[in-house]
Amino acid sequence: MQQPQLKHFYIPDDQSVYLLSHKDAKKLKNWFGLCISQLKKLGYTDIEMIGKGAFGFAFAGTDKQGEELVFKFSRVTLPQHIQDRLEEEAFMQGLVDHPNVPKLIEFQRIKRQSILVMGRAPGEDLEKYSLRVGPLPPRIIVKITIQICEILNFLREFQQNGVFKPIVHGDIKPSNLVWDEINEQVSLIDWGSCVFAQIDPSGQTITTNVMDLMSSDLQQTNARLGDVYFIGDDQLNGKLSSPRFDEQGLASTVYALASGQGSRYGRKAIPPDSLGLPIEFAKVLTALMSEDPSERNLGGDYLLNNYPRFKHLVFSEDQKPEYACLVPTWVHQEIKDIETVVYSSRKSYLRQQKGLNLSDLHYIDDAQFERYYKNYLQGMGETEKGFIAAVSRLGKYPVVGGLAIRWEEEGIFVDSSLNLYDPSLQLSFDRSVDNVINLARSIKRKGVFKSCMFNAKNTLHVERVTDKKPFIPHPKMQIPYELSKTSLAENESRMHSYFEDGEDPDELLKLPDSLMSKIKSLNAIHHTGCIIFEALPKHLKVHNYYTLLDHAMELEFKSLLKEIIDLIPKIDGIGISGFMKLPYKDTRFFKHQEKMVQKFYPRNPKHIEHH
Repeated sequence: MQQPQLKHFYIPDDQSVYLLSHKDAKKLKNWFGLCISQLKKLGYTDIEMIGKGAFGFAFAGTDKQGEELVFKFSRVTLPQHIQDRLEEEAFMQGLVDHPNVPKLIEFQRIKRQSILVMGRAPGEDLEKYSLRVGPLPPRIIVKITIQICEILNFLREFQQNGVFKPIVHGDIKPSNLVWDEINEQVSLIDWGSCVFAQIDPSGQTITTNVMDLMSSDLQQTNARLGDVYFIGDDQLNGKLSSPRFDEQGLASTVYALASGQGSRYGRKAIPPDSLGLPIEFAKVLTALMSEDPSERNLGGDYLLNNYPRFKHLVFSEDQKPEYACLVPTWVHQEIKDIETVVYSSRKSYLRQQKGLNLSDLHYIDDAQFERYYKNYLQGMGETEKGFIAAVSRLGKYPVVGGLAIRWEEEGIFVDSSLNLYDPSLQLSFDRSVDNVINLARSIKRKGVFKSCMFNAKNTLHVERVTDKKPFIPHPKMQIPYELSKTSLAENESRMHSYFEDGEDPDELLKLPDSLMSKIKSLNAIHHTGCIIFEALPKHLKVHNYYTLLDHAMELEFKSLLKEIIDLIPKIDGIGISGFMKLPYKDTRFFKHQEKMVQKFYPRNPKHIEHH
């Protein structure tokens, strides 16, 4: 029965291909190869994979006329009714004829595989863009908002054969918006959650006879879930679908882009009015993200009626506020190809006991829902979810290291070792780290949260045919490590590892004593890093990241790492167990802070202060 619990441990993004078992990785690679060869046979060139989600994959390619296209495949392993959604998506996208929406070209089936072909929006999706540049400047935030409002008004007024049929996109989020930086144009993509609205913005039922037959029952929502990190309360709580969903999704999205976060959940600790936005705009965002439905609706009405006025706001030149990160970050000049995975312990510590009644939700066959909610965010307070999302965002940078946050009565104590391997991302990374700290400061409880970031490409894999046999590592297998730039003797820092605060309640794998004693000996050598054992019935993963700080101890360090590998066959049971060591140089202290202070864009942009 233990196995399902393992799902706690990865932040709910798609697992890196480097963490799959050999068989699964091969299956995936073969499948990509098949998709690419099918597209080549159809005469397309320059094919590359550009995205993957719970339901499928997207490739880009060029047709014979030199047009750039996107091909969306549904995952063949999904139940047929979920695969059929791709055809529904093609139908809905085909209805939306708008300059900021890529055109549908065709929907085709090759054997069992459905493919949706559409134009490719120019630019880069806003999630990738924001990871590259950090929080977006107010001028760009307002510009993006105006363009999305234009799309939303178009969807609200949509008619089919003279019949009023508003359309709901249902999944507005940064990664579904593509930003063309040169022309400053935004496109709305991914119409997989799109439906006809069941009620209009004032809450009146929209009925057309055909639709009644299709939805059979207006007590039941036709809404798809969309991304839990961005959809508003109405959609999350399974209300009937309405254009209100999209104005709330828009608010969450611009809030996340303005603050450099990966979700809407930080809104209480880092409110929209603390982001340096124009005051009127910040107030609209605050209303749209309010817990009070009538305030949300007023905010939405105000935005959609008044957004043309925002075109006249005057901004000075965009500036990147350059200020030091709240905790030290180490930026390495060499760029490394790192596929970061974040492993966090003690998520149970962040849960609130009054859980969510899952039987109230009608989305249980929704893979997105399964993936996030049940295993993961259920029963967690809102700022806690924002905090987890902020930690998970760190994993989108090429970073290795760790973070330990300890909450006490008087404030929080933070130990960190954060090594970024791409200097161009420093500004964005520093702001993401600041968000983690600011969210942590507004969480009130006592306890510890720890997180390690390692490179999935260094994960070691040991497989076995049956769980009755031991895991036998390859004779040449070794745990990699690096030497720090300069050697540091032990007395320059204090020990820190998982040992000092006892067994972690979230860790299920009990390691054999002989292996534990090697890890304890390793602990006595001055180093930083982590080792995590993740045992599945036929697959053991050893995640690792080590930097040796005391170079005089290299021989002993290396032989202990070898002995750890030699003891792998003794590992018995299923679960995860991990040990992290931080170099504990200067613990940072921050007082608790309920929320960040108000900060607006200056009324006279000429008076903008230079940081």
